[in-house]
Amino acid sequence: MALRIAFDMDGVLADMEAALADYAEGLSGADDATSRRLWQRVAAVENFWESLNEFEPGTVARLHALAVDRRWEVIFLTRRPSTAGATAQVQTQRWLEARGFALPSVYVVQRSRGEIAAALALDFVIDDRPENCLDVAVDSKARPILVLRDHGTQLPAAIRRLGIGVVGSVSQCLDILAQIDVAEESPGMVTRVLRLLGLKEPAEA
Repeated sequence: MALRIAFDMDGVLADMEAALADYAEGLSGADDATSRRLWQRVAAVENFWESLNEFEPGTVARLHALAVDRRWEVIFLTRRPSTAGATAQVQTQRWLEARGFALPSVYVVQRSRGEIAAALALDFVIDDRPENCLDVAVDSKARPILVLRDHGTQLPAAIRRLGIGVVGSVSQCLDILAQIDVAEESPGMVTRVLRLLGLKEPAEA
């Protein structure tokens, strides 16, 4: 059966923080008012979401190639707010297409990632926010994978306990997902994949 996989956008595939830093110039403080002023600036930028850099150049094209070869069903999830220009969904679709992913399915979401994963019967959800991964682990049967580029980040204790895999890059995540397709054919591969995700194999009942 083809894997059904969801990828978050900002912090996973697109480097939103670097772009926001440019528009934050001249703004001081870290309070809610400063944050609102920053997003007001961003909202006025035409097609802001199309201007972001790819976090790991080439990974979007590689993801597309794997999806075609392995017959994965891939969707992209994001909470991006509206800006001037095209809708956030269309901007995101254009961004993905420009980097090599043809005909991307993009959902601008408001609900819990766990509820979405359950409703769409997803197998994996890749995200950079621990709270989103926890939602997926608690509210669905999907396996969340946390992209953690800052290894100094303190993670909630429940991350490992709930079976949430942690990777240091999207490239590493794709390496692991590519091996999962053959896991059923090779019993030893299941253990290997779990180890790559930093997880232990469940004890047999």
